[in-house]
Amino acid sequence: MANIKSSKKDIKKSAKRRELNAQKKSAIRTYAKNILKAVKAEKKEEANTLFVKYSSLLDKAAKISLVHKNNASRNKSRMAKKINALK
Repeated sequence: MANIKSSKKDIKKSAKRRELNAQKKSAIRTYAKNILKAVKAEKKEEANTLFVKYSSLLDKAAKISLVHKNNASRNKSRMAKKINALK
């Protein structure tokens, strides 16, 4: 355990950040799953509305380096292909 006051503060700050980052990543994964379910059920409208929020979350995550920007671009591209493949 840290003895220095600033180190103790850093530990608290890191714990808060870790928790928030986990929530953000979880939300991204949840949207991805929901989009894939909509694609499987061939609900293009629903998939499109979910995709808008999904791409926004990915862009925000890439902006703060939660995920790499190329990773975010790749995921958005692959998801868009799946949605556009629907009739």
